Amino acid sequence: MLKRKGYTKKCILAAVTAMAVLLGGCGMIDRYLTVDGDGMERDNATVLDENKAERYAAIEKKLDELDQVIDRYYLNEEDIDTQALEDGIMKGYIEGLDEKYTTYYTEEEYQSLIEETTGEYDGVGMMVSQNMDTMQITVITVFEGSPAEEAGLKQGDILYKVEDEEIGNKEVSLVVKDIKGEPGTWVNVTVYRPDEDAYIDLKMERRRIETPTVSYEMLDDQIGYIYITSFESVTVGQFTDAVKDLQSRNMKGLIIDLRNNPGGMLTSVCQILDTILPKDQLLVYTIDKNGKKEETRTENDDELNLPMAVVVNDQSASASEIFTAAMQDYEKAVIVGETTFGKGIVQVIIPLSDGSAVKVTTSKYYTPKGECIHEIGVTPDIEVELDKDSETDTQLDAAIEAVKNQIK
Repeated sequence: MLKRKGYTKKCILAAVTAMAVLLGGCGMIDRYLTVDGDGMERDNATVLDENKAERYAAIEKKLDELDQVIDRYYLNEEDIDTQALEDGIMKGYIEGLDEKYTTYYTEEEYQSLIEETTGEYDGVGMMVSQNMDTMQITVITVFEGSPAEEAGLKQGDILYKVEDEEIGNKEVSLVVKDIKGEPGTWVNVTVYRPDEDAYIDLKMERRRIETPTVSYEMLDDQIGYIYITSFESVTVGQFTDAVKDLQSRNMKGLIIDLRNNPGGMLTSVCQILDTILPKDQLLVYTIDKNGKKEETRTENDDELNLPMAVVVNDQSASASEIFTAAMQDYEKAVIVGETTFGKGIVQVIIPLSDGSAVKVTTSKYYTPKGECIHEIGVTPDIEVELDKDSETDTQLDAAIEAVKNQIK
């Protein structure tokens, strides 16, 4: 049996490399349009009713009053960054929705998000996640051979400072922006290490990083094992290569591990499912505020026919749950582990005219059998908690046994 891997039992809601189209964004939207009663299609931004016009006028008046106060009384006038003031207005407006998944991004932040969908970026080689209730940011993966690993960063470390500035309640993508940068430059990060009860200062050199979202190996009895950390653009090719290599080594069964996988791109997870399930199978559908339904189905004739198990835990979220639910609904794999996180809502990144963008919750998604798992999660076929006192990975052991039983 395999020794237990270091899976972190933290609240994982937002992976760094999965922010550009959080599940289930189908892609970037160029404009957000509305259709008027006369059938004419117009931009939302140009369709203002009288109430909005009055509200905007009141906001402009209030801003003018605030500017007068700043001009007359603010001490550090030479330090004023007008762009930061404007960005703060936009961020505050969106934050007023009080919906933790909806966020405003500046042009620079948006460009960083676009980069992250490729699975390649200039940084230090770690994956982090943020508890949206406490805003605590935890390291969930340190890439092998990365600057982060070389500096001594460990899974489970909690980010405390970047360049001697406390993180506080900053949104995870903003913290990541501060850590990333030009290759060859350095970044100083302070982390809190719970098992040592200590704060540790680390200095890391930024380099070009390709995110290894898939790792795999052949277990005993010719059972393949694939671990997917998140669903990015690079994940489809990495997963396909892993399956082909394992098949070339006479794989008789397969375990797909999605524990602590916070999600990612809908296109990525659906393309992977398309290589496993037969053609024209419903994978997921979404319903928006107007009741509009959109379905995603398999398109290729490819199908993976062998005994399979999927391992999940309470931090398997979003795209991971799409994958798990589809595999369960079509009885394509035995689901092992713990009930998943339960994120069944869709966010889409909407670019704005000045190069900034807003990530907004647009709809709910449903499993092939019509279940909305938001705040519920997917219940495994075989429920197994991870035994921290065991020398082996008890959840993986159960998945291996489930695949062996199918082979028999």
